[in-house]
Amino acid sequence: MSELANQLVIAEREEVARGVRHLLADPLITERAAPDVFDVIRRRRGPIAKWFDYYCGWTLIVEPRLGYARLVKVGAAIDPTRPARRLRSGRAEFDRRRYVLLCVVAAELFAAPVTTIGLLAGRVRAATAEDPVVASFDTASRSERMAFVDALRLLESFSVLEAIDGSADSFVESDTAKVLFRVDATLLLRLLAVPSGPSQLGVPPEEVPLRFDDVLAELTRERRYGLAGARSGRHAEHAGVSDVQRNLWLRHSVFRRMVEDPVVYLDDLTADERAYLASPTGRQLLRRAAEQGGFVLEERAEGLLLVDPDGIATDGRFPDDAGTAKVAALLLLDAMPGPTTVEQLQRSAAGILGRFPRWARTFQGEDGARQLVSDALAVLKSFGLVRASASGLVTPLPAAARYRVSAIRTADTTEEPS
Repeated sequence: MSELANQLVIAEREEVARGVRHLLADPLITERAAPDVFDVIRRRRGPIAKWFDYYCGWTLIVEPRLGYARLVKVGAAIDPTRPARRLRSGRAEFDRRRYVLLCVVAAELFAAPVTTIGLLAGRVRAATAEDPVVASFDTASRSERMAFVDALRLLESFSVLEAIDGSADSFVESDTAKVLFRVDATLLLRLLAVPSGPSQLGVPPEEVPLRFDDVLAELTRERRYGLAGARSGRHAEHAGVSDVQRNLWLRHSVFRRMVEDPVVYLDDLTADERAYLASPTGRQLLRRAAEQGGFVLEERAEGLLLVDPDGIATDGRFPDDAGTAKVAALLLLDAMPGPTTVEQLQRSAAGILGRFPRWARTFQGEDGARQLVSDALAVLKSFGLVRASASGLVTPLPAAARYRVSAIRTADTTEEPS
């Protein structure tokens, strides 16, 4: 192979690896929002799609003319650490009302390729008024208009909506605001990442709350795995499950966890999953997947993790001094040499706040230590570093040892910790 051909092969491998990691961080990439990343995925869509299909069983849809790439990440697990968030300074989570309005708005957007905010609000009001389950949308209420605009702005961030004239935020102040939207109905259809559409299940609305777990299981059931992928026992010995289905589900379920979870502990896996990873085939595929995806595979006695040296493949970082909760989480790890109560952590947090009075000012109040610990524990749990019991006992997990703080260096005792 000539030197030029060798360089081209290396360049292709690097671009494929970069495309894989970008899609893991953001499964919807548009040309308008990220032109350079989209161009890489467009050009290397063949090998990138094969990587996701083989290792994870996920489909990659790339529409070069429409300008988007959508990774359909199917999974039955509910991740409470990744809620929809309001695109405002506080980044608060969507509440139930905003999720409802988001779904109703999405349904009403199929009416026309171009619409105004007033017409859309009218259709949502009419749709909710006729629904016996959903509360009617009231445009006279400012809080309702704000929830409506939060749903619109989220759809704008997905490039489903594009404001041609005006801004959606103006509707918060007045329900007579003039905003013109262009609707991408094709992209809207791609947002729902489930094998079966909700309308195909035929479950009466009044029965959904009573059968929610069954409805969710049916929405996310992937029929190609047969009973091997049943939620009732992911790899249980079901009669009628072929070896092909079982092995395919084992490969996909293990690799989905590897790319989705910050760390995979062997104790959290089933016996079949541990056996698969311990087998020569499983280890060979794991190392090959890591190499092709641009990851560094870290193997420990307690578990495995894929490290992205470039930090592309994640939408969250730890350690990270950009957020108070993450700094506190890092400091509190040193207060947990072993299982620790929440009350002990709150005392440690109060001590830190007392030492650095100019740091974390929003937590300097009477209830500040309790709230700081709550936020810090949420960070640690989301990164797989601690486990909290119902009794209030917090246990550090093996991966926490890599983040121990040896010393706190500051300019002086009044400055924030670093």
